[in-house]
Amino acid sequence: MSLDAWLQDVWYGTHTPPWWLRIWSPVYGAVVCCRHWLYRRGWMRAYRVGAPVIVVGNVTVGGTGKTPFVIWLVGRLRGMGLAVAVVTRGYGRSRSRRVTNDILRVDGSCRAEDVGDEALLISRRAGCPVYVCRDRVAAARAAIEDGAAVVIADDGLQHLRLARDAEIVLVDAMRGFGNGMLLPAGPLREAVQRVGRAGAMVLTGGGSAAPQTLTRLAARMSLDGGLLLPVNGVDGARVLGDFAVQRVHAVAGIGNPERFFAGLRAAGLEIIAHAFPDHHRYTAEELRFGDALPVIMTEKDAVKCQACAPQHCWYLPVTASFALADERALLGRILMDARLLDILACPLCKGPLRRADDASGAVLICRADRLAFPVRDGIPVMLEEAARQLSATDPLLER
Repeated sequence: MSLDAWLQDVWYGTHTPPWWLRIWSPVYGAVVCCRHWLYRRGWMRAYRVGAPVIVVGNVTVGGTGKTPFVIWLVGRLRGMGLAVAVVTRGYGRSRSRRVTNDILRVDGSCRAEDVGDEALLISRRAGCPVYVCRDRVAAARAAIEDGAAVVIADDGLQHLRLARDAEIVLVDAMRGFGNGMLLPAGPLREAVQRVGRAGAMVLTGGGSAAPQTLTRLAARMSLDGGLLLPVNGVDGARVLGDFAVQRVHAVAGIGNPERFFAGLRAAGLEIIAHAFPDHHRYTAEELRFGDALPVIMTEKDAVKCQACAPQHCWYLPVTASFALADERALLGRILMDARLLDILACPLCKGPLRRADDASGAVLICRADRLAFPVRDGIPVMLEEAARQLSATDPLLER
């Protein structure tokens, strides 16, 4: 058993952590508390970057669905007319890249070993600027200089040096907080109470491992996917259901491989599971299993495997989704915490908007185009077809 697999078993299984792990958890906790105290006292400084910053993170080690959520959030904010950029440290890139403070803007020529698998995936799926740097304050400033009105910090909850306007914490509903212990005896980066101090909480996937006191306040996110795409572009796309009751090799090098495997089993596939450490860099030999069975992997793995994947190798893109009530509540919370309503621009002329109220409720007024965009359940609908044309004498233009 690999070290990663052994730790996952200790953190999320029924085994008691060995004493030589348990003795270090109080030390780790003291360091975390001291660091927060230094920032609160101002002896360590948090830097504002001149635009709203939304932090997406978690309190546990491992996957909670942050990347699909960031892609979803970028899409929603861009749909409101906001210029959005993502900053990330670039986990999974080569060691030579990790030790520099160079700011890298992800583009079509970038490789996963240069910018990290998650940064490359977000860039491709979200279609927004993504900046990679160890110094996330510098990355955020670069994004704003390039025109970003809002910055999303991916996996930035513990990066206190970057001041934030809104925090969203993701929790894996299936694994919860594991054994509830701090690193290294448990999976917690911070105490569970840290979740309650965030502006919003998102439960990812099915399951009920998270405490009920928290789940009542959380939005539940599902990961939906049913179309398999070829990793190397040789084969055609396939519907996931085509592989029902068929044996396949399932490959996952993510924070929680079992979530991916469980999804394939739920779709009726008989899988041979191959779990790898998070951000694993694959070789061609690791994807050849001595038979002709299909190979299915995650999209995060696929961005690293295009050059070495064999034929009959597909990946499963997933998309985050919420129930309508949860989506509205979550977006409303984010808009309020990050004060994004103050910086929304007209999607047509890019001019300023002004909030007003009339008989229909709250609206955002563009004086230049004489349009009133509705605000429904706290969420602005920034679509031309949803806007109401105002007459030149409409009182809303004068307020």
